[in-house]
Amino acid sequence: MLIIHKYIYVESKAAGYFTFGKHRKLIDEFSKEGWRFIAAIPTVFNIFGVIKKYDLVFEKEE
Repeated sequence: MLIIHKYIYVESKAAGYFTFGKHRKLIDEFSKEGWRFIAAIPTVFNIFGVIKKYDLVFEKEE
């Protein structure tokens, strides 16, 4: 039997000195809908190489 997965990428901002990231909330929300968290891929950096945004990758069987 062939298992096919579909993937979604959800952008999230990284936490800063005075802010908290919302990644935990996003992971909890998508897991309730049957998505499985796979990875966080950095997508935006500042001039010092600090991660500013990343994509959360989720998968689900079709």
